[in-house]
Amino acid sequence: MSDAARTAFRVVLIEDSPKLRSMLRDMLGELPGVEVVADADGERSALSELERHQADLAIVDLELREGSGLGVLRTLQAEPQRFGAPRAVVLSNHGHKAVRARCEQLGVERFFDKSFQMDELLDYIEAAVAGD
Repeated sequence: MSDAARTAFRVVLIEDSPKLRSMLRDMLGELPGVEVVADADGERSALSELERHQADLAIVDLELREGSGLGVLRTLQAEPQRFGAPRAVVLSNHGHKAVRARCEQLGVERFFDKSFQMDELLDYIEAAVAGD
């Protein structure tokens, strides 16, 4: 494994919309030091990819094709060592106060609204890559 591959900030993108998933993959691919190692559109496939890749960050949508983002977050919290204890953020349009509070209880570091916080998500990832 090369030094670049070893030091890349590895992201698993969990999003049910193929169009948004592709757009996010492209956007994240432009960030220096960031590698999207996998993506998934359902809870089972997300957990499988997270276990296989031991990513640094999971970007989780709450509404998935199968299962839910909350299910992914619950499993990550219950079995962190199985997945390499990745950081988790939520990217969703469902940002009601109760939903945000539940995500926080499940260990989510930040909650980003898909409609207007893409730049904030990218800033967060750049800061994480820099070690902030």
